[in-house]
Amino acid sequence: MDVYLPIANLAVNGLIIVVLGGVTGILSGLFGVGGGFLTTPLLIFYGIPPTVAAASASTQVTGASVSGVLAHRKRKGVDFRMGLVMVGGGIVGAGFGALLFRFFRSIGQIDVVINSLYVVLLGAIGAMMMRESLQAIRGTSQAAQPKRRRHHPLVAALPGRWRFYGSGLYISPIAPLILGLIVGVLTMLMGVGGGFLLVPAMLYILGMSGNVVVGTSLFYILFVTIAATMTHSLTTKAVDIVLVTLLLIGSVTGAQLGTQLAGKVKPEILRAILATLVLLIAARMLFGLFVQPDEIYTVNPL
Repeated sequence: MDVYLPIANLAVNGLIIVVLGGVTGILSGLFGVGGGFLTTPLLIFYGIPPTVAAASASTQVTGASVSGVLAHRKRKGVDFRMGLVMVGGGIVGAGFGALLFRFFRSIGQIDVVINSLYVVLLGAIGAMMMRESLQAIRGTSQAAQPKRRRHHPLVAALPGRWRFYGSGLYISPIAPLILGLIVGVLTMLMGVGGGFLLVPAMLYILGMSGNVVVGTSLFYILFVTIAATMTHSLTTKAVDIVLVTLLLIGSVTGAQLGTQLAGKVKPEILRAILATLVLLIAARMLFGLFVQPDEIYTVNPL
């Protein structure tokens, strides 16, 4: 297995990667996101090839998710039945995403696809998060008196309802299954756990209770990133074991810290900070799409 972490000043590079993993872990505990949506672009900015960054980040997200799930389980903040349904869809999606990954790499466009997906998704998610956080900070009427969450009308129209007691829902399992499948595809292509898409979808589409959204999201991320990592290792062979180890050291510790901070800081302030960071990264990746890289050839570890 090839190693792509820069060798020069190895101690400094290693420390930077550990810190990066720690930041990702803190985000995991705070928001229920795996953190890959930040890890992958930051690794790319640091000089890691996009294919290697995406494959290795999914492995690191697994470590952060294990730590986060254990912490939220103690608070009864995980709907295991909902999580298992989404995991089923996610594993199927990861397999389909692997086929797309190999196809785009075979035609030499995988780096462009990864960067473009990040620009579109981070830009959209960051803008929505910023709008909501600013409304909450300003104390608008909508933010001061939030409406009771309900699932989307399309979800209500689906047949074969199940009771999800942890979430307080009586809906068709088809909805979380499809949601899990879509996020599973993105996990393979982008090296993300998918929490930055999963959490808003669980709240506003499925209508899940807020006290189980973070834990259930991490439960899903845990198993789907394991499947994605195994698939990458067997097919794309783009996982950098040294890079993954350093990221894991930081992320497992950071996830515990993030879980402790979650109840101590105003959520609207946290969302505003995260939204700002997401938008800055999206802008940087958009800029990178129009600038010739230092090395115009992508890495093919096969």
